[in-house]
Amino acid sequence: MEQPMRMKNNGQISIVLNKQKRNPVTENLNMSPTTPKMIPTEHAALKEIEEELAVLVGMDEMKRLVKEIYAWIYVNKKREENGLKSGKQALHMMFKGNPGTGKTTVARLVGKLFHKMNVLSKGHLIEAERADLVGEYIGHTAQKTRDLIKKAIGGILFIDEAYSLGRGGEKDFGKEAIDTLVKHMEDKQHEFILILAGYSREMDHFLTLNPGLESRFPLVIDFPDYSIDQLMEIAEIMLKEKQYTLSHEAEKKLRDHLHWIKTAVNPTSFSNGRYIRNVIEKSIRAQAMRLLMQNNYDRHELMTIRSNDIVFIQE
Repeated sequence: MEQPMRMKNNGQISIVLNKQKRNPVTENLNMSPTTPKMIPTEHAALKEIEEELAVLVGMDEMKRLVKEIYAWIYVNKKREENGLKSGKQALHMMFKGNPGTGKTTVARLVGKLFHKMNVLSKGHLIEAERADLVGEYIGHTAQKTRDLIKKAIGGILFIDEAYSLGRGGEKDFGKEAIDTLVKHMEDKQHEFILILAGYSREMDHFLTLNPGLESRFPLVIDFPDYSIDQLMEIAEIMLKEKQYTLSHEAEKKLRDHLHWIKTAVNPTSFSNGRYIRNVIEKSIRAQAMRLLMQNNYDRHELMTIRSNDIVFIQE
C-alpha cells in the first residue's frame, strides 16, 4: 500500500501533501476539534496549532505530519522519564513547491509548536534569501551566514529560493554560504532548525552541491499547487474575513479565469494563493471606485464584488 511518507535510502522522509490515502498511525492520533473525546490539558499545544492549521486550505498531509512530529517528541519525553533511550533527531526540513503554496505560513506554525513543546527556546522565524547570506569578498559570506544563524538560535532560519545559493559556479560565494550552513547544522543541530525552500526541481539539484547536505534534512516536504476549487475556497475565506461576497457572475468570471491561467501559465510562475490575494485586493479597490462614481452606498452593494470589479493580475 502506498504511504504518504516515503523513506529514502539516505534516511530522509519525503512527504507529498496532496495524497488522499490515510495513515493509520496519524489516524489514531486524530485530535481535531470535532472529536468528542476530551483532549488532555497536556496536549493543549497541539490543539492550539491544529486550530490554526485547520483554517488553511488543503495541506492534509502536512496537518497529519504535525501530529506525527508532536507524537514523536512527546513519546520520547515519556521514554526518557521511564529511563528508556530517547532519540534526539535533528528536525531540519526542506520545503519544495511553487510560490504561494503556504511554505512560510507552515514554517511559522512549526516554530510556534516547537516552542510550546520546549524543542525551541524561542520559536521565532528568521526569513532570509541569497542576499542576506552571500557577501562581496572572501570571508564576508561566512560571517554573514554565521550572524544569521546566531539570530535564529532558539528558532527557525527559513531560507527561500535556497537553490540560488548554488548558482554562479565554483567562484561564486554562494558555495561558501552552503558550506557554513552545513557545518552549523551539525554543530548546533538542536539549537535551531533550518528550513530551506524553493522550486522542486531546483532544490533536487541544490542537494547535490554539498556531499553532506542531503543527509542533514530528515524531512523533505512537497507543497503541491492549489486546485481551482481550493483557490476559490481561499478567495471565499479572504472575502468573508473582510465582509465581502462575490456575485454569481463575479464568481463565474474568477473560476473561468483560473481555469485559463492554470493551463496557459507556467506552473512555476503562477503564485497560487498569493495571486488570489492580489486579485481580491485589487478587485476591492475597483469596487470602491465604482461605488464612488455611482454614489451608491447601499449595504448590499457595499458588500458585493461584481463581475466588472474583478481585476486580474498579469503573472
